[in-house]
Amino acid sequence: MAEVNQVSPPRSNRRNFLWILFQWILQGFFAIWLRYQSRGKENLPAKGGGLLISNHQSFLDPLLICLPLTRPVSFMARDSLFRIPILGPFMRYEFVIPINRRTTSSQSFRAAIENIENGNYVGIFPEGTRTTDGSVERFKPGFLALLKRTDIAIYPIGIAGADRALPRGAYFLRPRSVRVVFGEPISAELIREYCERGAQKALLELTHQRVISCQQQAESWLNPDLTS
Repeated sequence: MAEVNQVSPPRSNRRNFLWILFQWILQGFFAIWLRYQSRGKENLPAKGGGLLISNHQSFLDPLLICLPLTRPVSFMARDSLFRIPILGPFMRYEFVIPINRRTTSSQSFRAAIENIENGNYVGIFPEGTRTTDGSVERFKPGFLALLKRTDIAIYPIGIAGADRALPRGAYFLRPRSVRVVFGEPISAELIREYCERGAQKALLELTHQRVISCQQQAESWLNPDLTS
């Protein structure tokens, strides 16, 4: 089977008509079927690039993150997803950036950097795969390479409930509640300090803990009786 090596070009920071229509439909459907709610989106900048880092619970996650936003997000996703009928063409249309998890893709990182420099959001799930139990797994450090070549903030995001709405191996969306929390950013200045000190491991751990905090907030919001 042929490898996917086409990298999406930097996208405009304006929504296209297809996504606006799709977003409008999903907002109504998810509000009813998933009782979807989010908070903290004011922590994201109104303009300028940014790196969105989230935990990964299901294939729904990119939609759950984008749903309340008025600006587009170019997610980095494994190249094998581009071979799926309907999903693949849609991902290309929405400028999702394919990445081969077995090799380092300089093309993918260049596309991500260009998107950020053009004032767009880039979204990454550093766990590399969906969780099996809802917890936030260890982060892979690949995204740190973007921070060395750009001057941007990290925006941590926590998702809760998506693994119950669409668990691994499921083919149908279950009526389970979902919450998304957009946390306070890790500033570009703080990131620069870590990078200048060569403290990449500490920066990776800080990012991991910020995402865990957001996920725990989302879980507490979702199940207040269990966390009180």
